Amino acid sequence: MSPRSTNACKAVVLLPTYNERENLSTIVPEILAAAPVDVWIFDDNSPDGTGEIADGLADGNERILVTHRCAKLGLGAAYLDGFRKALDRGYERILEMDADFSHPPANLPELLRLTDEYDLVLGSRWVPGGGTRNWPWYRRLISRGGSWYARTCLGVGVHDLTGGFKCFRREVLEAIDFESVRTTGYAFQIEMTFRAIQRGFRVVETPITFVEREHGTSKMSRRIVLEAILKVPGMRIGIRK
Repeated sequence: MSPRSTNACKAVVLLPTYNERENLSTIVPEILAAAPVDVWIFDDNSPDGTGEIADGLADGNERILVTHRCAKLGLGAAYLDGFRKALDRGYERILEMDADFSHPPANLPELLRLTDEYDLVLGSRWVPGGGTRNWPWYRRLISRGGSWYARTCLGVGVHDLTGGFKCFRREVLEAIDFESVRTTGYAFQIEMTFRAIQRGFRVVETPITFVEREHGTSKMSRRIVLEAILKVPGMRIGIRK
């Protein structure tokens, strides 16, 4: 039996990578064991050999796909590339997930289950039952403050707007004009969820525990935070249905 034949719900986890060699060879098997999904790795030309590790994992395994991108072009650009390719390939459920174990693979079945009723499911740190582990106080402050700021500016009820653990039904992504998306990082996650809400899709949050990475370095930067501060207020006016 082909490994892909177990993926009855036609789901794929998009896994953007940049210098994740210490995590990739472990996280991919855990994802495949946790849920009936494929994994599509989008590597931004990592200088540490992550791309070669991805190729090795994919060799002989139909559930693993790899796309090599020419340079480090940003999280949002990687996901937009992934969305286009996943839609073209016919996937019905398209998930976002970090490659550093901050998003527990054990939560994947619940995200998929909830898409039977909802159009976009968000793994949330800031609803009852959710939280963080091994995060310094200033990271919690930035994350919670960023979500509060975005929620207030946009007038929506989502508690964790900056999170990157999500499951989209394909209809949500088909309704969004990717060419008009101009944000990356925190702001990209905010924008994609806000666009789904604007178009009337059903959005729900499910609790997760976000775990600080053990290997590698965080991709969060001042530029990413500043982008969110500056661009979020304009989303309410600038994004059209």
